[in-house]
Amino acid sequence: VQLQASGGGLVQAGGSLRLSCAASGSIFSINVMGWYRQAPGKQRELVASISRGGRTNYQDSVKGRFTISRDSAKNTVYLQMDSLKPEDTAAYYCKTQNMYSGDDYWGQGTEVTVSS
Repeated sequence: VQLQASGGGLVQAGGSLRLSCAASGSIFSINVMGWYRQAPGKQRELVASISRGGRTNYQDSVKGRFTISRDSAKNTVYLQMDSLKPEDTAAYYCKTQNMYSGDDYWGQGTEVTVSS
């Protein structure tokens, strides 16, 4: 499985960005897709995830501001980020897992910078 992430950028506090992550390859092996982020000097953390059936999970700090969605026809997962805060500044990574082998697949990071 290959993951191609896009959509990061620089935005002012209170603004919005939408990240996209397109999957290719062994799509049949994917169930959950997620977005993680890693700020400088901090550990990578889960931001949000979505299952093939549409079940979502969010980190508490982004609930009500971020929305994860999935277009199965395009094999793409999106992260709509609204009301952005400077503390959302990080490199964002999409991730999925082969539900048969347990192998993890990561996309390349996309930088999100929120200025105050």
